[in-house]
Amino acid sequence: MIEYRRLTEKELDRFIDMRIHQLREEGAKEQLNLVPALRDYYSRHMADGTFVSWLAFDEEKIIGTSGMSFVEKPPYFQCPSGKIGLLSSMFTDLDYRRKGIARELLSRVISDAREYGCGTVQITASDMGVKLYTDYGFVHNGNFMQYAL
Repeated sequence: MIEYRRLTEKELDRFIDMRIHQLREEGAKEQLNLVPALRDYYSRHMADGTFVSWLAFDEEKIIGTSGMSFVEKPPYFQCPSGKIGLLSSMFTDLDYRRKGIARELLSRVISDAREYGCGTVQITASDMGVKLYTDYGFVHNGNFMQYAL
């Protein structure tokens, strides 16, 4: 039976390992050891409530992850609160895919974003995740651009 629990410091190292596995699976090129930066980020933002995560467990094995970072920018017409949820770390172990686990994790972090007061949730979706997000009600925003510093 699949159990869902919030991420705590106790699972953080396993969560980070899965995040790095996810990045590799999505084709990221490793240029440095990302573990210290991830540990610092998650620890700080879990402590101040601006990062939440739900995990899916099969007994004590983590089989799915989710994450939501909360940011704020000046209010705009589509998001009058200015509070935005940035969805990340959506990952399901290969052996557990297509069983509704990602959808359940997504539902839980979306609920957290709603509770935080977010007016919108955004994600840069992998090819694999587009169907999940579209089925859930996400729409493409063709204006997204990025500038690397």
